[in-house]
Amino acid sequence: MKRLRRLRSQDAIRDLIRETVVTKNDLVYPVFVKEGTNQKIPVDSMPGIYQYTIDRFEEELDRIQKAGVKAILIFGIPEHKDACGSEAYNEDGITQRAVRYIKQKTPDLIVIADVCLCEYTSHGHCGLVEDGKILNDETLPLLAKMAVSLAKAGADMIAPSDMMDGHTAILRKSLDENGYTDTIILGYSAKFASGYYSPFRDAAHSAPSFGDRRTYQMDCANGREALRECVADIEEGADMIMVKPALAYLDIVRQARDRFSLPLAVYNVSGEYSMVKAAAQNGWIDEKRIVMENMTAMKRAGADIIITYHALDVAKWLDEE
Repeated sequence: MKRLRRLRSQDAIRDLIRETVVTKNDLVYPVFVKEGTNQKIPVDSMPGIYQYTIDRFEEELDRIQKAGVKAILIFGIPEHKDACGSEAYNEDGITQRAVRYIKQKTPDLIVIADVCLCEYTSHGHCGLVEDGKILNDETLPLLAKMAVSLAKAGADMIAPSDMMDGHTAILRKSLDENGYTDTIILGYSAKFASGYYSPFRDAAHSAPSFGDRRTYQMDCANGREALRECVADIEEGADMIMVKPALAYLDIVRQARDRFSLPLAVYNVSGEYSMVKAAAQNGWIDEKRIVMENMTAMKRAGADIIITYHALDVAKWLDEE
């Protein structure tokens, strides 16, 4: 008889042979900064997550630093929205001002800036719209302007989430031509049209006013297409790639890890976070155990980086261990 349980008999032995380890270095914490003054607004559908105005954001920076998390992904919420998302590439826009503030206060904190128009457009879509159609090529120059403005503000990394064809190439070209050759591009390479995004749209005020995003975000049924999207981003100059959402797409994470050598991120998205939080608040699950199991599954599937709203809790639990 094979005695496989011998290797499970003691804590020390289990720790000795543990194949997958989650550390603070793996974590990226998403944050929301809005225009206005003296506001810290809870996101009802995401317990523990807040929208901050810049003058209150130092509270969040203190929490992040005390937790030991080294990177954030920033989303800005403007007061003014229009059809072309002009605040997205305004050098004095909310996100650009927030990035400058964060880099001044915490220069060693890695700031990843999301590049997309959906939070800034009056219609809530990720690109320009004409007669109900999302325009691909006409949107690209605006995304490039946004990326350059965020790099100029001090962002260490640009993360285009818009899913327009050819966006990585034009962002890389524009960044290089404007002197930002060292700015990293993290591609939202395999980003699926998912029901798991709903709480985020509450947090970022980015729900589309008509239709949905299935003409540019990927069909959740398509795995091979996801790998083609990764190839396109890599060929166009992405330094890192991402699979989003995480938990329902771990098969894609595993295939991407097996095929590509670039750093691989996953986005443990708002719906995944909110479901765990809701179940924990009802006493149905052990929150810490479930979250850490999820983090381990993402790492085991092949992720190097985990973007997660659980990041500060995970960092605390790692310290406790």
